[in-house]
Amino acid sequence: MKNGDKPIPVLIGAHGGYRELKSYQNAEIVYDATVRFCDRFVEHRSRTRDQMVQAARSGKQNIAEGSVASGTSRKTELKLVSVARASLEELLLDYQDYLRQHGLALWAKNHSTAQAVRKLAFEKDRSYKTYRTYVEKESAETAANTLICLIHQTNYLLDRQLRQLEKQFLNEGGFAERLYRARKKRPL
Repeated sequence: MKNGDKPIPVLIGAHGGYRELKSYQNAEIVYDATVRFCDRFVEHRSRTRDQMVQAARSGKQNIAEGSVASGTSRKTELKLVSVARASLEELLLDYQDYLRQHGLALWAKNHSTAQAVRKLAFEKDRSYKTYRTYVEKESAETAANTLICLIHQTNYLLDRQLRQLEKQFLNEGGFAERLYRARKKRPL
């Protein structure tokens, strides 16, 4: 850079880092637990099984893809995080349907095991292993309700993430707007 030249603004901001997002970490747990739940309780040839695993996978993958795309497209990030949220809502309905169709109870928020599962969100270095006992060693009712708690927590995080992304988009604009502003500031 010559004396007097202005520094070139950063146009592609930091992006990626999705593994640090609590929403991604939760979605990964939901995916791993859903695969295990389906292995244990849903018929292997069932279309529902495939749909549940794909919805859980979509939740996780779209958070990651949106995070990586965020450097050049906040709009794409917003869209993909919204798709992740919708996929997990679909999965939530699948678990509620499973309980209803099998005559099992859907736990209320004050159910003692639901409260215990929700408290696990505050554990350090959580992973699927944190919830393994509830998914692998307990009944289908306990496993499904555990997943319902996890999905509610993940959806809450995604709702907050979407609100934050909307604010950033409104305040900073998209990539094309940043490019235009940078070009306008450049001397000819």
